[in-house]
Amino acid sequence: MLPPSSEGGRPVVLGNVVLGVAYGPADVVDILRQAGIEEAVIALDDRQLIEWQGGGPDVWK
Repeated sequence: MLPPSSEGGRPVVLGNVVLGVAYGPADVVDILRQAGIEEAVIALDDRQLIEWQGGGPDVWK
């Protein structure tokens, strides 16, 4: 996850592909699910799955 933009959204990137922009934790889960990742394995605090930049899952602005 890239740092929040000035509008508050965070680009969700998988590899080198931007999958979408999340405006909250539920958006992250939805974007990853749409990319084919099973919701059961998505844990926003799992540093092995998600690399947060500019703050963790609680930082959106």
